[in-house]
Amino acid sequence: MLNVQEIKDWQPYSLTNDDPLSRARERMRRANQWSPWQMLGRRMAVGCVALEITQRCNLDCAYCYLSESSEALKDIPLEEVYRRIDMIFDHYGANTDVQVTGGDPTLRKRDELVAIVRYIRQKKMRSSLFTNGIKATRDLLEELCEAGLEDVAFHVDMRQERVGYTSEQALNTVREEYINRARGLPLAVIFNTTVSPGSFHEVPALVQFFIRHADVVRFASFQIGADTGRGAGEGVEGARVTVNPETMVDAIGTGANTKLNFNAMRVGPAACNSYAYAFVINGKLHDAFADAAFAQKILHSSANVTMVRAAKHEIAKKVASYFLMHPGILFGVVRRFAALIWRARRDFIVARGRIGKISFFIHNFMDAKSLERERCEACSFMVMTPEGPMSMCVHNAKRDDYLLVAANVKRENKMQFFNPVTGNFSDTIPTKISVTLTRKNARGRAKDAMLDQQAAE
Repeated sequence: MLNVQEIKDWQPYSLTNDDPLSRARERMRRANQWSPWQMLGRRMAVGCVALEITQRCNLDCAYCYLSESSEALKDIPLEEVYRRIDMIFDHYGANTDVQVTGGDPTLRKRDELVAIVRYIRQKKMRSSLFTNGIKATRDLLEELCEAGLEDVAFHVDMRQERVGYTSEQALNTVREEYINRARGLPLAVIFNTTVSPGSFHEVPALVQFFIRHADVVRFASFQIGADTGRGAGEGVEGARVTVNPETMVDAIGTGANTKLNFNAMRVGPAACNSYAYAFVINGKLHDAFADAAFAQKILHSSANVTMVRAAKHEIAKKVASYFLMHPGILFGVVRRFAALIWRARRDFIVARGRIGKISFFIHNFMDAKSLERERCEACSFMVMTPEGPMSMCVHNAKRDDYLLVAANVKRENKMQFFNPVTGNFSDTIPTKISVTLTRKNARGRAKDAMLDQQAAE
């Protein structure tokens, strides 16, 4: 485990002249995570990079990873956001998945949010909007699609404490509303769900909900609650007895009514991420990774095939070219696909030949005081700090180190310093940046403490 001083001393990755994929492979080898199932270093240089464009949020989740200072901070200047996008490109190159997140990114000025998505597309990277969905209206999603947005990830779960909802099943009305907002748009729709012991028993039913909506929902991500950020102190460590990667695999399998292989492919450390992929025929799932060795053979042989999801015709050409170069793989795919259709022939007829697909992902984030060195070094989920990319788990353990700093921005042909607390620019760097919490901007434990004090008074 990293001790307090080691966490404090941990630095963002510096830019090197190495090829991004080669750099990722080397990281996986050093951390003993290079294996036939490893996608990092083969298909991608990084799983994704979080680009936090605001620290403000219109919810106060019990497991929130934001710091207690976050709500008091102004949005960093657009020029600084662009600089960080440039840094993501410099570190990882084209086709990198960039999560436009926060806080909730929809609280940023609309024209700025659209400009950020457009700039990511101009850098030939893929953007995803990570939002609680409250302000993600249909017309906003349409405008963001025109700017280049490729994915939208809605975060909905009981730990958000949305008023009027007492179960995950009740929250399905919110999820259905969000699904309908995105229906028909050129977006991959994702749902993020933080799971706690209190909601764990609802996971199978939630999986069934996502399967029923697999015509729109492409990806269901389940996140195990972590003791970090302003949500720290929730007693998550003991909760992991109930909610952990193994119990989550079983719960998802129960909801799917079939055992799914979460070990065929992974992104980054095996202890952090688990991934399953399935075909949907007449509402029934069929594991696409049932033959793990064959799936890994495809992964290895297609490592250099770059896919741009928005370019459908280009994808078709590349897939055709790949199969021409690998006829054995093509034969294997055809044989297995034919066997699938035969096994599911009755459902295939009822579904009129329609075959859907859905992915399930399990995120096992670490607690802030229990960071494993090897997992941090092999991290696939980065946050772009002002100084470079850093493991999400390490970043969450010391967020204020990168939030309570001045941004150096060029304005009117001269460099000025942006103070994230006041929102003001100055010609000299601020000597001290600190936050004063009030009942208006306090969140998490700080808010609870103020409410307790108010009650005592």
